Amino acid sequence: MKERLNRNEVNEQMTWNLKSLFETKEDFDRSLEEAKKEVKNLKAYKGKLGESATTLYYALKAYEDLNVKVYALYTYSGLQKAADGTDTKIQELSMAAEAAVIGINADLTFISNEVKSLSEDLVAKYLKEEPKLDEFKVYLEDQLDEKKYKLSDDTEEALAMLGEITKAPYRTYSVSKAADMIFDSFEDSEGNTLPNSFALFEGKYEYSKDPVLRANAYKSFNKTLNQYKNTYAAVYHTEVYKQVKMSKLRGYESVTKMLLQPQKVTEEMYHRQIDVIYKELAPHMRKYAKLLKEQLGLDKLHFYDLKAPLDTTFNPPATYDEARETILKSLEIMGEDYLQIMNKAFDERWIDYADNVGKSTGAFCASPYAVHPYILVTFQDNMRDAFTLAHELGHAGHFHLANNAQNYFNTDVSVYNVEAPSTMNEMLLGRYLLSKSDDPKMKKWVILKFMGTYYHNFVTHLLEAAYQRKVYDYAEKGQPLTADLLTNTKLEVLRGFWGDTVEIDEDAGLTWMRQPHYYMGLYPYTYSAGLTVSTACSEMIFEEGQPAVDRWIEMLKTGGKLRPLDLLKVAGMDFTSDEPVQKAVAYVGNLIDQLVELCK
Repeated sequence: MKERLNRNEVNEQMTWNLKSLFETKEDFDRSLEEAKKEVKNLKAYKGKLGESATTLYYALKAYEDLNVKVYALYTYSGLQKAADGTDTKIQELSMAAEAAVIGINADLTFISNEVKSLSEDLVAKYLKEEPKLDEFKVYLEDQLDEKKYKLSDDTEEALAMLGEITKAPYRTYSVSKAADMIFDSFEDSEGNTLPNSFALFEGKYEYSKDPVLRANAYKSFNKTLNQYKNTYAAVYHTEVYKQVKMSKLRGYESVTKMLLQPQKVTEEMYHRQIDVIYKELAPHMRKYAKLLKEQLGLDKLHFYDLKAPLDTTFNPPATYDEARETILKSLEIMGEDYLQIMNKAFDERWIDYADNVGKSTGAFCASPYAVHPYILVTFQDNMRDAFTLAHELGHAGHFHLANNAQNYFNTDVSVYNVEAPSTMNEMLLGRYLLSKSDDPKMKKWVILKFMGTYYHNFVTHLLEAAYQRKVYDYAEKGQPLTADLLTNTKLEVLRGFWGDTVEIDEDAGLTWMRQPHYYMGLYPYTYSAGLTVSTACSEMIFEEGQPAVDRWIEMLKTGGKLRPLDLLKVAGMDFTSDEPVQKAVAYVGNLIDQLVELCK
């Protein structure tokens, strides 16, 4: 077995270069002290933002500059921790940065409070008087939109200071999940005794080709979940009711309206995304479930079989350099400027792809303003990881373009759109591989990889969203969120989607305990929104060519300057109807039909 290296033993070329953020720890410390001094300078504007257009401009400019600095500090400490969470010095750095950021944000709540206190007429007058103030038009509009939900200045400041307390449910859930749960070991089909954990079950055992292993791992996993279900229900109840009470306190019509406000989307868009996919994707996924049952040779397809590999005979290898070459070839269609960004990511060490002790699992892209994005992956020399890398490069390309074209406040993209550029890169990579191969095994593998992406976004997270919507309805009516209610609600959602094609046992209802997304507002449904956008736009690119590419790049550059509906119009899409979602669902159906034929 290959032994994992410590961080200091890893080849430097496999790690990211954080010197673009700060050359040394001393530079970081110096910048942190400067940020604290700038807070004091900004406080000089307290009570004065409405005095004149010029005062408002310089206050917001100083606020923007400070935000850029704080974002860099927070990113630097977070990236260090993600690369090696075992280093106590890095842990101390991260805690210091987080505490400083919370303090700075609390000290500066007066800025948004004072902007919200300005009248729309006065803001419009100031925008005419001071042309440079137009840089902050989006920020000003957003603050005025939230104006009617603003509480008193003292209350807002108090809530900001209680930020850590209000995050307690999520922290409790995360700590318990990571540190408290102990799972029984179990046996596979050959009698081998295997350990179990959250990471092993969700990252490995669910995908095993061994049916006995899958069943026994599932049994072991849910035995422990059952022991914690009442505690987790109490924690989740607290989180949901915190949001419901906050929505009432601020005067929102519903908790849903409050949670959608920062996303800048309508309730209609939210409900459409869930309803259309839940109803119209179900027949296609039931067909896939029947195919899976046949290919696996099972009498019954259980819930724990749904992620079993349909084909384990083919797993194309790819070194990091080979993945790089293939990804870049697949993205040539996006044009020279976009390709140049992708090359920079590889050449200038934006990517940390080493596997070392203490490194965070999964993958992400952080995009500090005025620097460049940073990507974390753990590359294991296979084409599957190439798709993960392409996904994160999509985020990097998006925010690199937006950061260069927009000011800091105009780069904050709604989560409704944020997963579109990343899944677009996956679509382009998959289509490229399909076009370059006549091998049925390769075609089948690529389609299965696509299915993995759609399953993740259109099934797993969409069913989370459908469940979450029901939970908020219960909470709005004042119904206690007990473990039994949450479990039965999850069962209702799962059985309604899969019908009689999948055996949904009682323990499947405990799936609500597994996802941290429920502590992140209305986030789960946005996965399907982003993939819907990239599916529709990738079709346009292959049908229209350069005009569609140009529109897509322009949308990426626009960042968060427009609201989601208007932003999507830049790319040539109309999301005021069911059509884009229906087209994406039909595309999944087409993939499944191709898969059925290939399996014959």
